[in-house]
Amino acid sequence: MYTFFANLARIILRATGKIEVKNKHCLPADGGYVVTCSHSGWLDVAVLGISMPRPVHFMAKQELFRRKGISAILYKINAFPINRENPSPSSIKTPVKLLKSGKIVGIFPSGTRTAEEVPAKRGAVTIANLARVPIVPAIYEGPGTFKAWLKVRKATLTFGEPFYVESARKDQIGIYVERLTVEPSRNIG
Repeated sequence: MYTFFANLARIILRATGKIEVKNKHCLPADGGYVVTCSHSGWLDVAVLGISMPRPVHFMAKQELFRRKGISAILYKINAFPINRENPSPSSIKTPVKLLKSGKIVGIFPSGTRTAEEVPAKRGAVTIANLARVPIVPAIYEGPGTFKAWLKVRKATLTFGEPFYVESARKDQIGIYVERLTVEPSRNIG
């Protein structure tokens, strides 16, 4: 089902506009990794998903899973629920297990859709550290909704260099969290 929805999104988005993907060479060829991305609307999720070389397992807020129909679709496109207010051990176990089996886990470190700058949460750093996999930061620049897409018709997704979190101590986590957001004008070719 993931492939079906990814191909459908790819066809619709490419037929109605232009998606530029920069630094795709930064994506590891194999093995598990965490891809983090800015989050302004649902369209960035679709663009990230269709730009990746393999399926992505997205962490999503549990509120999205409340309706049965939507929940069924989310599970079929590899999304899994996370309680952002009161994370349980499975909030960590599920993505770590996926990563250790060589899968890609997509995390939006801001934890919410926003056009404003918000502090990144530590989940991506903690999960990557426990799974011993790299983090690939990405930034999406473009519209957040399909209606806005039809007006703008252009989006850019820029990947940054992957980095490992090596046994991060609590006092170091802030340094790694800052690296989750890619600044297009810095370290991006």
